[in-house]
This record gives sequence, structure tokens and C-alpha cells, in this order.
Amino acid sequence: MTATRDLLVEIGTEELPPKALRRMRDALRTSLNTLLTENHLLHGNSHAYAAPRRLAVLIKDVPEAQPDREITKRGPALQAAFDADGNPTKPAEGFARSCGVAVADLSQLETDKGSWLVFNSTATGKTATEIIPELLAKALKTLPMPKRMRWGSSEIEFVRPVHWIVLLFGSETVKTTLLGIDSDRYTRGHRFHHPANIAITAPDAYAETLRETGSVIADLEERCASIKLQVTAAGEALGGHAHIEPALLDEVTALVEWPVAITGSFDERFLNVPAEALISSMQDHQKYFPVMDNAGKLLPHFITVANIASKDPNQIRAGNERVIRPRLEDAVFFWDQDRKQSLQSRAPQLDNMTFQKKLGSLGDKQRRVGAIAASIAAALGIDVSRVQRAAALCKCDLVTSMVFEFPDLQGIMGRYYAAHDGEDDAVAQALDEQYQPRFAGDALPSSGPGQALAIAERLDTLTGIFAIGQTPTGDKDPFGLRRSALGILRILIEQQLDLDLRALIDTSVQQFPDEVKATAIPEDLFAFMMERLRAYYLDAGYDSHMFAAVLARQPARPLDFDQRMRAVRTFRELPEADSLAAANKRIRNILRKADSDIPNSCQEALLQEPAEQALASAVGDLETTVRPLFEQRAYTDALCKLAALQAPVDAFFDEVMVMADDTRLRDNRLALLNSLSGLFLQVADISLLQK
Repeated sequence: MTATRDLLVEIGTEELPPKALRRMRDALRTSLNTLLTENHLLHGNSHAYAAPRRLAVLIKDVPEAQPDREITKRGPALQAAFDADGNPTKPAEGFARSCGVAVADLSQLETDKGSWLVFNSTATGKTATEIIPELLAKALKTLPMPKRMRWGSSEIEFVRPVHWIVLLFGSETVKTTLLGIDSDRYTRGHRFHHPANIAITAPDAYAETLRETGSVIADLEERCASIKLQVTAAGEALGGHAHIEPALLDEVTALVEWPVAITGSFDERFLNVPAEALISSMQDHQKYFPVMDNAGKLLPHFITVANIASKDPNQIRAGNERVIRPRLEDAVFFWDQDRKQSLQSRAPQLDNMTFQKKLGSLGDKQRRVGAIAASIAAALGIDVSRVQRAAALCKCDLVTSMVFEFPDLQGIMGRYYAAHDGEDDAVAQALDEQYQPRFAGDALPSSGPGQALAIAERLDTLTGIFAIGQTPTGDKDPFGLRRSALGILRILIEQQLDLDLRALIDTSVQQFPDEVKATAIPEDLFAFMMERLRAYYLDAGYDSHMFAAVLARQPARPLDFDQRMRAVRTFRELPEADSLAAANKRIRNILRKADSDIPNSCQEALLQEPAEQALASAVGDLETTVRPLFEQRAYTDALCKLAALQAPVDAFFDEVMVMADDTRLRDNRLALLNSLSGLFLQVADISLLQK
């Protein structure tokens, strides 16, 4: 059995980009695991570490060497390797020379496809210490970095300047030079608590050594859990609870190596400003966690996470309180100044702000959105005048000082300013809801005007960007079109809005001038939306066969699509499902190959066999039963009733020859199968469900 050792890799750098830290950590681990496996070094479990100044991977039980491998090199076919007298031909002699042996030392390989001259040899495996440096170099080159940089006079590029590299295989240091640094066993501790070198004696001692000696929690998840625990406790100690946004928690985790939560306060007078503005200032600019009371109201406190265990935390507290004060003063100033001018009075400014150079100004976009939203409101029976008023104001807050400083408050500040201007409550609410959902899992707009505006806003962006050919490619989606498409679909499905997606796209297309050429994109945009719908259902636990079965019927209403999906999922669980799926597939194949016109219906007088008579009777009865269910879109009930066809369908195929010599009988049976298939096709193509 091959001996194994643990492998430790650590890349020590200057502070890494916090928002990319987790992705780089996972990529380094995945890449090293893959490269080791591809090079026949089958290993045990691995664990990745990441902190502001380091990326590291610990891989257990890596073999000390590759296994020896038997190699068979194939030469010419035997019939070409020897002449009639059994003497080797020139091809055989050339092959032997290339292998460094005589023809007599070659072997023969017999297969079903013929016989060949072969050379068998054994490739001695390389040691792991020979291979690891090369594999690490490859892994580092493929790391997903926001931007590579150079430092000093070197031509070497990495995401940040590299200061040390740890490369341990068991207790042995693997010597190499990577990114201009010689590898060793010495890491470095916390920048302030322990800046000196620390020797790592063995790979599995890495995390504990850094924690106990270097004051560094190298494990990202451990550090994250510690921060969350500390911040939660600090919020409770202040008589409330900390508001912990997952994205902020991740970012703070990537900014500190030795987290220490410290509380701070600010003047209560700042609470006169909308809480969202204060929270945005604290979270986005200062990386603070706000504190709320049990009713969800903002308290005049915050929690910061220091990267040091200070002997005098009061100094850190005072410093953070001093820093946040001018930020909050700015928010007060913006709030007071913005309210001196109504939202409506700001509308003309939108014509001077570009939405997209080929798609016009923000004013143009606002007018297009208004037309689309009014059409949606009319279709849903929503007060059109309120929707039109909300649309006329929907982008006006973008030119306020508050939103200019805090862009994430768009819509939110629109709601506050509209309420201050005395606008209708439904109008003010719609200004905020137009951006919902803002992120995955976010709440959906609950009001009718908000829903109409949210759909219209996204649909206009999708249509315009598709029309100018800026569709998403790969993982690049600068306009957030995938998110916009999913937002529309979620609103339509989860808020039970029965709208035709093709009709919505057509309405949006009509709002653009001819030079934009939007009329060319409806089919492409609809297909894009369907692909996002597919991702929506796969994330919800449906499988691709269910989606394909419903998509085959091309329902244009997402709510209708959802009702069919739910029906198919229920049907799939029935014991009759597999048999009926297989039967429908067989029927579709038979009908596809039919060389004559299939009658619209079968004639009872031509039903000769008991099995076809029974099937025709069952189809006729069920057709009467399920027709009103289809009209009501009670697809689940309809499919469950159609499951009763399993027995007569199976009997039909067991006992009846469909393609009879008598053309009248054959066409009649094809008509029966066509009617049967048509019943299921009222919901989905269940032939695609066959396992």
C-alpha cells in the first residue's frame, strides 16, 4: 500500500479583495483536488482556508508517489508487420526502433477488430514532491481574480502582492519558487498581534498554530460564526437585536482575521431621517451592523467588528462614533434639502440623464414604462390612473441628493418623498415596490400598482437591451437581465397574475422607435425568459423532464405554466405515470410515422377488438369528464383522472395491431390514439416524462 502524507498550501499576500475571497478560496481547493486526481494522486478529504492575508488548502492523505502504470504502445497490424516468409517489414522495424527494442522483444495484441504488434512497458510514477509545485502553479494561474496586478519591478501578476508561500508535504518542505517567492514552512500571524514568522510543523497543525500563536482564525466559516455570535450578543446587550445582512456578514468576515465586536452609539436626533438612509450609511460605507428594537425600529446604536483585541476598546468605540457622525449629518442634510422640491418638479431633469445611449434618456424610459404599466393595469383591472401617476414619478428620486449618495435607496426614498408631497398612498408604495424583488428571496410587490410598475420597469429594460444586441454572455450580465427576467416571472407566478408573456413583450416592443429595431427580438426574448423559468423550477426541486414536458405545449402565461408544472409533478408520483408516459411516447412515434391523413375521430362501428372498444369507451367518458377541468385549468385533477387510462391502454397495445392491413381499421385506430394523446397534451407532453 502506498504511503501517504497531508499536503498544506498557503499563499500569503497583502489584503485580498473581500468580496472575492470566498470564490478564490473555493476555486483554489477545487483546482488542486482536480489536478491531483488527474495526475493519479488519489487523496482524502480537503479543507480550504481564507483570511484577508492568506489563501490556504489542506489536503489529507496524498500519496507520496504516483503508482507505476503499465503502458501499451500499439504498432502496425500483424499482417503489415511481417512478410510472407515471416520476416519483419520496415514498419515493424521502425516501430521497434521507436520503442528502443528489437522486433523480437515486441508482443502481439489480439482484439475483435484485429491483431497488432505492441510494446508493453512500465512507467514509473513520479514522486508527489516532483509534481506538486507544477500543479500549484497551474492552480494559481486559473484563480478567478477581480483584477491582476504587478508590484515592484517584477512582471509577476497576482491579485495582490505575495509575501510568503507555505508548501508542506507531511513534515517536509517542498522547495519551489512561485510568484517570485521561495516556498517554506513559515507563515505569518496577525499583522499587529503577531507579525513575526511562525513555523508550521505539520499540515494538520496549521489552523490551530495560527489561532493559538498568530491570533488568526484562518477558517472563513469559523470566523463568520464567531462574528455572528458576537454581534448577536452585542445587539441583545443593547436591548435590541442586530440587523445582520448576509452579504455584509460575508464582507466583514473577509476583512478581519481576529474579530472583536464593539458597540457604538449616535445622537437620537438622527433617527428623524428615514431609517433606510441611516442603515445604508452604516452598512455600505462603514460596514457597521445596525441595531433594531423588538418592533423593528432603528435604535441609536451600531456594532462594528474590529480586527484587533484592543487593550482600550473605548478608543475604537470613540473613533467609530466620530467617523459615523459626519455620514449621518450628510443624511440629515440630504433629507432636508430634497424635501424642498417635489418629485414631480424633478421630472424634466430626467430628459437630461442618459439611460443607455442607444435607448434614450431616463425620461424616455419613464414614459415607456408608463405605457407598459398602464396596459398591465387595464388587463388586471387595476386603477389605471394611480398606475400612470406612479409611472410619472417612478424615476424622479434618481435625481435627489439622497439617492445620488446612496443609490441602493432608489425607490425607497421615492416612497418617502411622495408621501411628503401628499401623493396617494398606493402611488407612494408603488414607487418603492417597482424595484422588488431586489435580490434572490426578496419580498415581491404586494400592491396592484406596484406589481404593474415592477413588471413594466423590468420588461422595458429587457426589451431595450435585447434590441441593441447587449444580451448576457457566459457569466457576464452587466444589465442584470437574468435577474430582471426572474423578477417578472416570480411576480406573475407567485402573485397569481394571469398575464400573457408574449403579449407583454409585444406591448413593450411597441414603445420603442423604429430605429431601435425592437420588433426583431420577441422570440429571442421569450426564449430567454423560458430559460430563466427553467432555472426557477430546477431551483424549486422540479426536474428537467417535467419542465420539458410542459414547455412542449408552449404556454405563454407563466401562471398557467406553473399550474401545469404542479399537475405534472403530482402525476409523476402516481403508480400509473411511467406506463402512461411510455405509452404516450409509443403513440407519438406511431402517429409521426403514419403515412396517411388521420381522421378527426374514430368511428364506433369500426372498433372490432374488445380491447380497442374498451379504450374508446374509456377515452370518450374521460373526455367528457376532463373537458370542464381543462377549461378551469384544474390540470392536477384532470391528469389524475386520466391516470385511469393505464389499464385499457396497456390492454390495447397487448391485444390490438394498430397498423392493420385494412386501411379503414388502421386509420380508425390511429384516430383513437390521436384522441388519447390529445387528452394528455391538453396539459403537457407526458411522453417526455419516461424514465
